[in-house]
Amino acid sequence: MPLSDSDLRARVRSVLPGIRKDLEDLVRIQSVSADPARAGEVQRSAEAVRALFEAEGFDAAITSAEGGGPAVIARKNGPEGAPTVLLYAHHDVQPENDHADWDSPPWEPTERDGRLFARGAADDKAGIAAHLAAARIFGDDLPVNVVMFIEGEEEVGSETLVPLLRQHHDELAADVIVIADSGNWDIGVPALTTSLRGLVRVDIEVRTLTHAVHSGMWGGLVPDALIALSRLIASLHDDRGNVAVAGLGSGPAADVDYPEERLRAESGAVPGLEWIGDGSAVERLWTRPALSITGLDAPKVEGASNTLVPSARARISMRVAPGDTTDNALACLRKHLESHLPWGAELAFAVVDTGEATAIDAEGPAYDAARAAFTTAWDGTEPIDMGVGGSIPFIAEFLRAFPKASVLVTGVEDPDTRAHGANEGLHLAEFERVILAEALLLQNLANGA
Repeated sequence: MPLSDSDLRARVRSVLPGIRKDLEDLVRIQSVSADPARAGEVQRSAEAVRALFEAEGFDAAITSAEGGGPAVIARKNGPEGAPTVLLYAHHDVQPENDHADWDSPPWEPTERDGRLFARGAADDKAGIAAHLAAARIFGDDLPVNVVMFIEGEEEVGSETLVPLLRQHHDELAADVIVIADSGNWDIGVPALTTSLRGLVRVDIEVRTLTHAVHSGMWGGLVPDALIALSRLIASLHDDRGNVAVAGLGSGPAADVDYPEERLRAESGAVPGLEWIGDGSAVERLWTRPALSITGLDAPKVEGASNTLVPSARARISMRVAPGDTTDNALACLRKHLESHLPWGAELAFAVVDTGEATAIDAEGPAYDAARAAFTTAWDGTEPIDMGVGGSIPFIAEFLRAFPKASVLVTGVEDPDTRAHGANEGLHLAEFERVILAEALLLQNLANGA
């Protein structure tokens, strides 16, 4: 018999203290996958995750592919003939960076004003904890077959995810895949993430000279590389701030109001800053291309000599709209740069990395089950379909590997989570709702909702 909503809520409250302790123990493990010196911590994190699911009766193992980070795959069966649900999260975390920027130690979970602060408290060890809580709520009476897939290299690009999915394809095959690595629209407003932009990063070098020369002797005749690079960078946007690279895709976004005061508060914009581009705020953030310069190699101002700089480099980070491809974006960007290179300068173009955009057709029984679960967990507030301007390229890999599965992108984050930054924090009341929603979802899926 399915559990009533009130029974599920009571069970959530009963497991929460233990789940929070488990989460805090995980957070204390410094599983920074980008830091080779902490590879042992990443391994220790995987072992801790495996132990947590083994304690719940899962058949759990640590695995990796082609030297990649340690992942945990765990399985526990429900009734015969029940659907199979894959629950994804990742146990590796971002570097904590300067401890002085944190209001409390980044590896010691600390509660303040209803939030739990620590690196990984939200992204994404809270995703692991939510999956663990849903399993613990049902104990040995899971309504569905559950497969846990807890990755260990998401924060460094999931470089071996494709071979890992291939290596464990049969073990990971599922009817529904829940990827808990996104967030909700606001405190008190749940969301399903239905689109994410892709990513293209390239390094360009502009060269005008074979060596530096005196600016007094040659200035006025010979262009320096910084001026040439500046003109090339300026060509990438029109006067209104729209990306001016021809041939890139774009599309409409959900009809969601993003209030001006919230945009300014969450972005950290300086007073008086004007937004760039045309269209609604959510279109510009979710379903249109964006382009930024995230790094420059050039002489420092302090100590700069009176010479013409012979070469200069820049890193271009371009977000690719859902429906477009990285191959098209790269081709369009390269064509634009080559055609706008001023004064006969030379251009070198090197691809750093790419990640495909994702657009999910969020219709069908699994999505109905999720929307019903979220609406109940948030006391009648229906979830919105939300886009994300950032990229989670591995979602496209799941869609390719399991084309018949329904993929739900959920998460524990909110607009003030500050994932990847100092003072990352988990909103504890919302975390409780996330747990309830996931338990409701599993039960709804079992009932064919």
